[in-house]
Amino acid sequence: MSLLESLKGRLRLPLIGSPLFIISVPDLVVAQCTSGMIGSMPSLNARPAEQLDEWLAEIRERLAAHDAAHPDRPSAPFAINLIVHRSNDRLEHDLALCVKHKVPLIITSLGARPEVNEAIHSYGGHVIHDVINQTFAHKAIEKGADGLVLVAAGAGGHAGAQSPFAIMQETRAWFDGPIALSGAIAHGRSILAAEAMGADFAYMGTAFIATPEARAVEDYKHMLVESGAEDIVYTNLITGVHGNYLKPSLRAAGLDPEDLRGQEASQMNFGTERKRKWKDIWGAGQSVSGVKQVTPTAVLVDRLHAEYLEARRALGAGSPLVDPGWGRRTAA
Repeated sequence: MSLLESLKGRLRLPLIGSPLFIISVPDLVVAQCTSGMIGSMPSLNARPAEQLDEWLAEIRERLAAHDAAHPDRPSAPFAINLIVHRSNDRLEHDLALCVKHKVPLIITSLGARPEVNEAIHSYGGHVIHDVINQTFAHKAIEKGADGLVLVAAGAGGHAGAQSPFAIMQETRAWFDGPIALSGAIAHGRSILAAEAMGADFAYMGTAFIATPEARAVEDYKHMLVESGAEDIVYTNLITGVHGNYLKPSLRAAGLDPEDLRGQEASQMNFGTERKRKWKDIWGAGQSVSGVKQVTPTAVLVDRLHAEYLEARRALGAGSPLVDPGWGRRTAA
């Protein structure tokens, strides 16, 4: 069964919560899945490594309990993000646990590895790989990924530089499989827009940082509420991979977000012995302007769902610019 076929009737919104480094934990994943969207977290958030086994069991148990109590609205599947970069010395351990717990969906990042895809496929799981351009997209599919996450300009954390319109158009020219699209998504209209461009899912992270279920310090959450798109800076200084970060957190770390030329970029390293050079610099996407308050995940998803349905209703009869009679007929 394909990934899209397996999800029919199980999603309230065509939405995947992006895996948030340090921040996504079982509470957030469960809250997302029980609200009718795909929740996810990075395997590396479980520390020590043995905690991942406990967390995967906990997520499955809590989702099963929800489904037993609410058979009329079953939970959505969950996803685990695996960093497959060669520096991640936990990959083999974390992959084995994902196979053990038969994680439904794996999101791979920073390198395409056929052996990872084969391991997930062995029990019927699915793999989508996040990419920032066509070179990486082709490699991911050639090496056995089932689908793609297109990380476009404006996305939080590690992000690409291409417009979502451009990267989506180029990808759909050759790939007809599952695609999730990221890049400044924080409203139900944006979820519908991602579908209109050809994506199967929207991929959204920043707004979920500002929820009680997220493992983020309160200052981080409040900084999101107080920030706008102009408060985001794109740099490879933090991890060695280009990403988007909050300017106020850069200033608090003693850096000048308007002039980072004198700073040495970190080397990409996801091993257990790595040290975070800038532990209090916080990632966020340009969608931060849509974060107005700290909101429970269920309430946030309810809002997105209502916005999504209203957007579908408003566009259902066509554009009033193309069809000037549309507004009058709707009012009648």
